[in-house]
Amino acid sequence: MSRSGQVKNRAPAPIQISAEQILREAADRQEAHTVDPVVQIHDAEEYQSYLRDRRKHFEDNIRYRREHIGNWVKYARLEEEHKEFERTRSIFERALEVDGRSGELWLRYAEFEMRNEFVNHARNILDRAIQLLPRVDFLWYKYVYMEELVRDIPKCRAIFERWMKWMPDDNAWLSYARFETRCGSLDRAEAVMRRYVNAYPSAKAFLKFAKWAEYEAKHIDLARSILEACLSELEPEESRQAHVFQKFAFFEERQGEYERARVIYEHAIKLLHLGEVKPMELDDDISQWEQKRREELYKSYLSFEKKHGDREGIEKVLLAKQRKQYDNRVENNPHDYDAWFEFAKLEEDAGNISSVRDVYERAVAQVPPSTNKDHWRRYIYLWIYYATYEELSNQDTDRASQIYQTCLKVIPHKEFTFAKIWIYAAKVHVRRKDLAAARKLLGRAIGLCGKEQIFTEYIALELSLGEIDRCRALYNNYLKSMPHNCVAWSKYAELETSLGETERCRAIFELAVTQPTLDMPEVLWKGYIDFEINEGEGDHARKLYERLLEKTSHVKVWISFGQFEASEIGQGMGIARSTFQKAYDQIKNQNLKEERVLLLDAWRALEQDRGDLASVEKVEKMLPRRIKRKRMRKDSGGNDLGWEEYFDYQFPDEGQSGSSNLKILEMAAKWKKSVVDSSDDSDDEISD
Repeated sequence: MSRSGQVKNRAPAPIQISAEQILREAADRQEAHTVDPVVQIHDAEEYQSYLRDRRKHFEDNIRYRREHIGNWVKYARLEEEHKEFERTRSIFERALEVDGRSGELWLRYAEFEMRNEFVNHARNILDRAIQLLPRVDFLWYKYVYMEELVRDIPKCRAIFERWMKWMPDDNAWLSYARFETRCGSLDRAEAVMRRYVNAYPSAKAFLKFAKWAEYEAKHIDLARSILEACLSELEPEESRQAHVFQKFAFFEERQGEYERARVIYEHAIKLLHLGEVKPMELDDDISQWEQKRREELYKSYLSFEKKHGDREGIEKVLLAKQRKQYDNRVENNPHDYDAWFEFAKLEEDAGNISSVRDVYERAVAQVPPSTNKDHWRRYIYLWIYYATYEELSNQDTDRASQIYQTCLKVIPHKEFTFAKIWIYAAKVHVRRKDLAAARKLLGRAIGLCGKEQIFTEYIALELSLGEIDRCRALYNNYLKSMPHNCVAWSKYAELETSLGETERCRAIFELAVTQPTLDMPEVLWKGYIDFEINEGEGDHARKLYERLLEKTSHVKVWISFGQFEASEIGQGMGIARSTFQKAYDQIKNQNLKEERVLLLDAWRALEQDRGDLASVEKVEKMLPRRIKRKRMRKDSGGNDLGWEEYFDYQFPDEGQSGSSNLKILEMAAKWKKSVVDSSDDSDDEISD
């Protein structure tokens, strides 16, 4: 079992540890801090002896590890603490002979001179250092810091100029500009920054120049012109970066120029294709960092519109964001048809016809790779939605018809087909008032697939047009291809009935009931009998009941037959009672208890409605008694599963076995009553 599936014990530990105990144990385990012994010096001789010992110690360390700069620095620090400045300089010079290219050593040497206010010595040391190591920036920083600290402005400016000849990094140029700003020479500072952007023509340099102009020079127009120059003068690789537009928009927002900021955002979104459907190759050359910056730019635009935009602007931003999300989703899984539905609905709500058509065209181009019909069901609805949109939203029935025609070409009809596509395509032709094309298309559909739905829709179309002969021809073809379909026979008969063609209708029913196989014969027989009853042909209906009872002895047929005989066109209640009695005897012989109960309930209801009290009592005496019994339940293999309770019916006219069972039950009830009475008598005697 993996560790991720284990459940940790969250119960508290039996022994709890307090913070006080932890601190006490930590204090007890600490080792004693060793302190160097305090050396007390009483005279000059002891002082010199102490110095000799310390110097000997450092000289030995230097001898053992000559290249270790830390020993030299500590040695020099000792001499500095005792005001032996010449010795300190000697130690640093000796160290420089060992490692003259150590910038850290030069810095320590210069700091020693500066701490002790030997300014000229420090200048000489830093001058030597920057000549030897011109690429070590902290030496330059220390040099200009010292000159500015002593307020030697020309000297500091000269050092900056020497430094700038070596083309240092961005911070060096900014330090020079800030130095000039502190000196109050904004023109000189601006000139330095212009030299900087000329030396490094990049988006980073322009943005730093604009930031300096805004915050330090307080020159808003200059900052705006710099940002505009960044977008216009630099190469596209530099100027079309997301953070450039973001910084520019932030600047305009800080100045209260919201329309300018909105224009910058919209230009960036259009230029960088943010939130729009674009080919995937445009993203191949974009780094992950730049992609992240573009996402941040888009979030900034959304936040800006929420703060300063109107409802239309916010909806536009949200639409672009959702469009981007759906575009990524369908690119990752082109056969995610639910995503295409949602994408198309989004574009429809936006109201851009070209975008909607583009999404639908891209969606229907994703044909399912297999010939499994289940994989095609969602795909087919893309075509349906596309055609519906063109017809209802754009009122373009011609384009909708073309869409359906293209869809029919895509479907592999030899493997499977979709009846709804044929029907929808034909209905579009009807709405275009092109009946010939609709009939041709439906005829082609019948030839290719011949589904029931196509027949019914084609017949409904012709019937609405009043083409009765065409309807009859369609019904003939319908029944030739599906002679077992009882619904088709019934609908055909209903058509002839509505036209008053009684003999045609009767002939259709006769032909239908003689078919060898029918899917729902009860529907067909019921329709035939109801037709004869509605026509007032009681003899024909009675003969149909008798023919049906020869095929089946279902209880519902007997009930319907009995109710028919009791109706106005039947032969009266006498024949109805004999029919029910005959049905009861036949079902009793078949030992069908549930059916007998249904028959008796229907018989009693009929007697209560049309009969007299005596006939009702007679039927009620035939009603069974409902009893609860137990039986062993078995599985498919014949194994016992346990006892279960069920309800059974005990009829009054059952045989001796039934009466004996009733007598046994009566005797058991009497015995139980006698036992209860005897227990009551014994209790009375005890109490007496």
